Order: sequence, then C-alpha cells, then structure tokens
Amino acid sequence: MNKIKKIITSLWVTFILCVITISMVWANANGVSVNKKDGDYTIEVSMEGGTGKASVTSPAEMIVKDGKAYAHIEWSSSNYDYMIVKGEKYVPINKKGNSVFEIPILAFDEPVKVIADTTAMSVPHEISYTFTFDSKTISGVGNSSKEIYPYLIGILFVIIIGTFIFFIKKKHKR
Repeated sequence: MNKIKKIITSLWVTFILCVITISMVWANANGVSVNKKDGDYTIEVSMEGGTGKASVTSPAEMIVKDGKAYAHIEWSSSNYDYMIVKGEKYVPINKKGNSVFEIPILAFDEPVKVIADTTAMSVPHEISYTFTFDSKTISGVGNSSKEIYPYLIGILFVIIIGTFIFFIKKKHKR
C-alpha cells in the first residue's frame, strides 16, 4: 500500500509541475498588461527608422495571452530573419511570404525601440526602428481559436492516469 501512495504522490507532483511549467511557458512576462480578455484583436502600429524602404502592415494583429499583449508584425519583405525587443531575440513565425514576428507590446502610445535584421543587402544588417502601438485603435472582440490550454491539461491528465494504470497492472502481475 505504501508503494501505491508513493506512486500517487509522484504522479500528483508531476502533474502540478507540468501545469506550472506550461503556465510559465504560456505567459511571456515581457508583454505589457492589458485590460482585455484573452484573444485576437487588431491595433494600429506606426514605424519610424531604417532607410524608409521597409514598412510593416497596419493594423497589426494583437494577441492577448494571460492579460499580456503581443503583436504580429508583418514586414513588407521576406528578408528579415530576426528581431530584438528588449534584449530578447525573436524569429519569424512563418516560413513563406513576408517575414512575420510575434513580439511583446512593451508600451502603448509611446515609441518602443526594436532592432530588425535584414538579409536584403550583401551582408546582414541590424537596423533600429521604433514602433508605436495606438491603444485607441484596438478593435475586436477577443475571440481566440488558439486557446488550447484546457486541452493540454486534459492530455496531461490522460498521461498521468495512463501511467497510474500501468503501475497498478505491473504491481498485480507480480
């Protein structure tokens, strides 16, 4: 009976650690807190800097996850291979077409400095830009097709129960 208690305790500890880990990965602490429900929105973004040849799509898609705001920045070129925001490097979230990045929105209604690396020239160049996200232009209802968190918890639960059943059957075979 002691072995079963140890197994059950181990399974619960594993489950709790998995939930905590998923929560930490899911919520990026860099995004600014926003008083919107989790989901998809749009927001106008203006850009300054660079040579004037590149631009970003506006309005941009804004995603709210765990109360934090993120933007999908789509460049007018496929030649951007990374962005740096507040010292953290971001890579494109797409494989084809113009480069698209999901970056945290660090502030609304004030310039935010970013760096974008372009490979359009003979050698890659990091170029400084500033983005300003206009909070007055946020629109959308916050519906999200990306809320898979409950499904992840369900999958973890099934794995833990399966592991528990495996150990019980193994014990009865002895």
